[in-house]
Amino acid sequence: MSSAAPVRIVSVNTNGVRAAFRKGMGEWLDRANVDILALQEVRAATSDLEGLFGPEWDILHDPATAKGRAGVALLSRSKASIHRVELGAAEFDSAGRWLEADYEVGGSIITVVSTYVHSGSVDTPKQVEKYTFLDAMTERMPQIAKHSEHAVILGDLNVGHRELDIRNWKGNVKNAGFLPQERAYFDRFFGAEGEEITGVDGSVGPGLGWVDVGRKWAGEVDGPYTWWSQRGRAFDTDTGWRLDYHVATPSLAATVVDYRVDRAASHAERWSDHAPVIVDYAI
Repeated sequence: MSSAAPVRIVSVNTNGVRAAFRKGMGEWLDRANVDILALQEVRAATSDLEGLFGPEWDILHDPATAKGRAGVALLSRSKASIHRVELGAAEFDSAGRWLEADYEVGGSIITVVSTYVHSGSVDTPKQVEKYTFLDAMTERMPQIAKHSEHAVILGDLNVGHRELDIRNWKGNVKNAGFLPQERAYFDRFFGAEGEEITGVDGSVGPGLGWVDVGRKWAGEVDGPYTWWSQRGRAFDTDTGWRLDYHVATPSLAATVVDYRVDRAASHAERWSDHAPVIVDYAI
């Protein structure tokens, strides 16, 4: 990748990559000019990715333990120098949910993570798994920042951090995805590094100092949303959630020259229930 132009890094939950290609993802990719692509909910085999994307892409894929579930991938125009999978304790199954890779961009190393956080469900084992995953993220993020000053965690994080991130936030304060305990993790992710941060749930913990690129770029506005329910007219009325993030180290966040959610022109033209989040980094 050349340093002559910004590197374009894109994240999208495909809601099944084979179905997404049948609905038009390939045509979108042809015109999107992507350098590094992070996918979540791949729900396919590596051979499927190879067939869909072709030999011009370097493909890293971590499928879920259960076939047809979750799955994360990183695709790039140049080969990754190293990649890592697994998150948290050895007994915790993170397969299909966390994939890190290092890329050389403009003479610098950038660490890119594609992650798919559990959706969770209140008062069920699924919610316990979600908190276990978020705990593991909290432990891993400082290690990544120490490894590389240019790092970004991409993906469907399945939490709306603030009231601005969900159109109908009042109706979701007791639902997974907007629970105060979940949101408090994000308070710490984005809190000043080393400072004691009081989360929205009243919990206290150290800030990690990472940057929510989408919120920093968009400012104090509703959204921009990245996911809309397939039910009803949620997309048409923009009744959405901002669940898909670029979470960057401060050094990388300082290089952002453009951020946008590539929202489809109409419901009929969607190829996923999520929209791609596109960021240009001038490294």
